[in-house]
Amino acid sequence: MIKFTYKTIKKMLINRYILVALILVSVFIAGIFANNKIFAPDLHRLYMETMMVNDQPPVVLIHGVLGSKLRDTQTQEDLWPGSASRLFLNDYSDIAFDIDADTLEPMSNNIEAYAISEGAVGKDFYGKIVKTLGDSAGYKLAKVGEAVDPKQKNYYVFHYDWRQDNVVSAGQLADFIDQIQVDYGDPNLKVDIVAHSMGGLIARYYIRYGKQDVIADNDFDKKVTMYGGDRVRRVVLLGTPNLGSVKTLNLFIKGVDIGLKQIGTETLATMPSLYQLFPHPLNNWIVSSKGKSLDRDLFNVETWRRFQWSIFDPTVRQRVRDRFDSAEQGEAYLNTLEQYFDKNLERARRFVWSLTIPLPDDHPELTIFGGGCTLTSARIVVEEVEGESLIRMYPDEITQASEGVDYDALLLEPGDGSVTKASLLGRNVLDPSIKRHEYIFLPVKQSFFLCVSHSNLTGNLNFQDNLLNTLLSRD
Repeated sequence: MIKFTYKTIKKMLINRYILVALILVSVFIAGIFANNKIFAPDLHRLYMETMMVNDQPPVVLIHGVLGSKLRDTQTQEDLWPGSASRLFLNDYSDIAFDIDADTLEPMSNNIEAYAISEGAVGKDFYGKIVKTLGDSAGYKLAKVGEAVDPKQKNYYVFHYDWRQDNVVSAGQLADFIDQIQVDYGDPNLKVDIVAHSMGGLIARYYIRYGKQDVIADNDFDKKVTMYGGDRVRRVVLLGTPNLGSVKTLNLFIKGVDIGLKQIGTETLATMPSLYQLFPHPLNNWIVSSKGKSLDRDLFNVETWRRFQWSIFDPTVRQRVRDRFDSAEQGEAYLNTLEQYFDKNLERARRFVWSLTIPLPDDHPELTIFGGGCTLTSARIVVEEVEGESLIRMYPDEITQASEGVDYDALLLEPGDGSVTKASLLGRNVLDPSIKRHEYIFLPVKQSFFLCVSHSNLTGNLNFQDNLLNTLLSRD
């Protein structure tokens, strides 16, 4: 007869608990595996019947900021993103625009955008979405200016120099799509646009104004021609900062950490497009430590000078001076850079307003995709410390918290890490029950939200599934 002692029974119970725990862990892991593998959309199976459907408009894919490769036309050296060693060890000061001191325009140089960035150092940028268009939907890559089979589903990649003014890029997009019409031999051809991040702003400008530079003055509201709207069937925006990005503003103020180096704010300040990503004036983008909205004009150079942001930071100014052989040369360049900065702030003000004025009813409606699960910079706090106004970008930077203020909620809102959900939807407030501001016009047809970061949106299978369904739908 077997005798069960207290120790034996206790050991058996412990072993039983361990076994149960292992079973539960196994089930949990199996569930994760199932969610990631078994229940991931099988795009080939979902769209295999459409592979032979060819009467589809061509698709134009537009990348976002940092999304095209840059190279030196003389040496053919890749400058952005370049080699792995360049990514980790370079400050990228060599991709800054030189500035014409007389016209305050960026000077043409030997740098050109020559291809879309499909990926770098193991990170996918646009490689997966390009592959999906071909493998799962039967689109073939076409090039402007070359003969095309109009009975074949085709897609084009519009790559542009993401450093330049977005108005310039919109004009190039207009020429690009005009040439597609020529290649198809159809002056009435309409295209589908799929645009990521800043590319969405370029597309929206093109739809309204075509090749015009309407922001040279304040009369852009009288210059809506719908030039692009007449040439576009569907528009898909992915992670587009329709009311700007505070995260971009933060990076512009401080510089961008990359590898073991930093792209200095003095380099970023030479790139007109980045100013045009700043928060729209209707955003409540800057508040006091008590949560009260502050009346500060982001597009006025005096705001930047007062807070000593970007090129007005004494440390940055000294770094700029050190690049020159003499103090006089350094000061002359800083003076030019300040005037250039002022000019681009004003152009950016007009640019963001030009995209929110009312449009005709026949404007192509927008299908919007974005992230909504990552807390994203939504405001800057100004904290008064010993008579000095100091900016705080993140909750853990607050040194003198005001009672009852939730700084997480104040500074951060749901988004994709770069663009808040509110900005994506063209809303100055997150609460969907509050009507969009009367001065913000954004014709949204439908919107979808994913738990994906900004840079991973294009590679997300659920996005790709919905994208193909949107493009191929005959509804």
